[in-house]
Amino acid sequence: MATPHATPRRTSRFGWLLATASLPVALAVAPPAHAASADLVIAEVYGGGGNSGSVLKSDFVELANAGTAPFDLTGYSVQYAPASPGASTQWQVTPLSGTVAPGKRFLVKEADGGSATAVALPAPDVTGTIPMAAGSGVVALVAGTTPLACKTLADCAADGSIKDLVGYGTAVIRETSAAGTLANNSSAGRKEGLADTDDNSADFAVQLPNPTNAAGTMLQVTPGGGTEEPPTEPGDKRIHDVQGAGRVSPAKDQKVTGVPGVVTAVTSDGFWIQDTEPDDDAATSEGLFVYTGNFAPAVAVGDAVLVTGVVKEYYPTTSANQTLTELTLPVYTKVSSGNPVPAAVPVAMPEKYTVDGYLDDLAVDPSATALDWLEAHEGMVVSVTDVRAVSATAYGEIWVQTRARQNRTKRGGTVYTGYDDPNSGRIQLHALGTAPTVDVGDTLKGTSSGPLHYQNYGGYSIYASAFGTEQDGGIQRQVVAPLPANSRTVGIATYNVENLAAGDGAAKFAQLAEGIVHNLGSPDIVALEEIQDNTGTTGGTDDPTVAADQTLAKFTAAIQAAGGPAYEWRQIDPVAHEDGGAPGGNIRQVFLFNPARGVEFVDRAGGDSTTAVQVVDGKGDKVSLSASPGRINPGSAAWTDSRKPLAGEFSFRGRQLFVIANHFNSKGGDQPLHGRTQPPVRSSETQRLQQAAEVNAFVDDLDRLSKGKAEVVVLGDINDYQFSPALKTLTGNGRALKPLIETLRPSERYSYIYDGNSQVLDHILLSPSIRSFGYGVVHINVEFAEKASDHDPQLVRIPQGGRPGNNGLPYLVK
Repeated sequence: MATPHATPRRTSRFGWLLATASLPVALAVAPPAHAASADLVIAEVYGGGGNSGSVLKSDFVELANAGTAPFDLTGYSVQYAPASPGASTQWQVTPLSGTVAPGKRFLVKEADGGSATAVALPAPDVTGTIPMAAGSGVVALVAGTTPLACKTLADCAADGSIKDLVGYGTAVIRETSAAGTLANNSSAGRKEGLADTDDNSADFAVQLPNPTNAAGTMLQVTPGGGTEEPPTEPGDKRIHDVQGAGRVSPAKDQKVTGVPGVVTAVTSDGFWIQDTEPDDDAATSEGLFVYTGNFAPAVAVGDAVLVTGVVKEYYPTTSANQTLTELTLPVYTKVSSGNPVPAAVPVAMPEKYTVDGYLDDLAVDPSATALDWLEAHEGMVVSVTDVRAVSATAYGEIWVQTRARQNRTKRGGTVYTGYDDPNSGRIQLHALGTAPTVDVGDTLKGTSSGPLHYQNYGGYSIYASAFGTEQDGGIQRQVVAPLPANSRTVGIATYNVENLAAGDGAAKFAQLAEGIVHNLGSPDIVALEEIQDNTGTTGGTDDPTVAADQTLAKFTAAIQAAGGPAYEWRQIDPVAHEDGGAPGGNIRQVFLFNPARGVEFVDRAGGDSTTAVQVVDGKGDKVSLSASPGRINPGSAAWTDSRKPLAGEFSFRGRQLFVIANHFNSKGGDQPLHGRTQPPVRSSETQRLQQAAEVNAFVDDLDRLSKGKAEVVVLGDINDYQFSPALKTLTGNGRALKPLIETLRPSERYSYIYDGNSQVLDHILLSPSIRSFGYGVVHINVEFAEKASDHDPQLVRIPQGGRPGNNGLPYLVK
């Protein structure tokens, strides 16, 4: 990747950057200055004191001694300037006196605000009168008491009297980059360890104010808008008392004080603690998450802490999920640092996934079910060793399989075989830092570990800061040999191209086109799902655009550029905002077809977004469509906020084919496999059953009026499994349509991966009149971290004659 700036940059004193693009050229040669401070630093700045809604009455600056010897403040001062000093700006000065002991703090009180309800600071060590701005400003620690004269970044960088400096918000004077913008109840606090890298944005975090004086008295502002002195002694409850032996804490909604623990991991909105003195009850966890919200926690791994807070049962996103027991509105005290983290517990989930019932009301038995084992270890450091990835890396997450042989696919995944077998060995690794990039079938050799957390997507996840070493599993994208030009076999594919819009980058179009041409062998007919209109989602929900000609022109051009045929297309623009999908995108199904191979689309006028296509009875066993392309019963309530099936009549070298492209409503709203209600309620299934009945009725008309002779291909993203009620309704229990996925081995039945389960959402189904075929799912996307879509395409090839059954596809790469 090219560097963002071609102009060389010079690092000056405090790491401030003198950019020639924004400063006079002469400033670029400012003399270098001494290194970052190794002893006295500015530790916290707060300018919202006494403002409307603020908790604290006074502004303050807090110093800290990161060195090993006392620091004498005689002759030093704290100085303040506004974020953008002008020519007449004067730095305001608070002279300092006294000594800061090693490892201790020093509190400089500044101006009071007018709030009558705000709380006074702990006894300050020095008092000044500077009214600091709440959101943006500059604070300097100066060796001297004369007001600074510098007004620019460069001049201040060259001033050797400045020992430390913090610019926050929009400050133009700062070290490298400014700290964040503050508010009436937030401060900029130097991060754990008091590191001074001469970069304010890296060294400081926006946090809840916690002024601390030289005597060690601290006043912590709580997320709830109050103040409290941090605990100094352990309270009457330990972590296992807070967690309890069930899923819901016995101390729910109660305040607990001084809960002891060692910090095992830290994230942007909280940290995990674990008790080093566990009880002997296997059902009670010894780990707990402390939620700090929008404010970065001021702790580090290995800190022994005492935490006061309110116990909450947090539902991630929806009440269908289980809960995460956590401490909220926390106030905490660091007792010591550098303590060993408790040893990780190896994941050892029972083979049974769960029991039926409302889990909140049931006892937790970690020896009985996987979900019970996970609940009993919530918040604790756990580990997995030498595990195989059953999902590719996505969003910093990887699903792994702790049972190597559990429903294993040939390519290393874990196939979902039925509602009664959710694959209990799956668990997700969520990276606290950077996740390794893996594909399905790769192995993480060695130990991956971290605290066990409960989140919306995936449920129980190991928030890992340590990962095993990636070992390549060797899978390759599958490739199907193209048909000979004179072959009388017709190839038909379905491919969900994941919200393809004209505004997408050329790389996505090129990768999808490569899949059509190289991996699928340029099928004669392709049913596409999730083609968006020309403006995609960028136009917003009020955008009236529904045409997709630009999207399709760009895609077919990309296919030709990849060496594929000059496909033509047929589709019907939906009524704006009535077909679901990404808001404003107006997704729809589209037919691509290749005239050069003898494919003809039988065009019949009359098909539009609201007119229902009908089967027209001809002479004898001849049938046709009233409109081609046409939509199946678009006025039916079955298609509310969902895509309407697209029916088309094709001719391939004199052979009549009816192709119906589908995209049934999504599974959004269904309860998760890991949820509190077992078995989960599949609420979205109701509409898919209605949709399946509509398509089944249309296929029945084709079959009945043609006396069983019509050759019908139903395909697309059905958004349901081969064993689901919707598929049974759609296929008429296999009598009206043959689900080709069932002709594959059980371990090969998947086109999508969700929560580590390789599963079927996409289908190709054939009428009984088509007896001979070659079929397969072509795995090019879902098992790979780098992919063009979240679905794998499927391909069927139908010869003229041939022996009955699935004769397979000639893969070049297995």
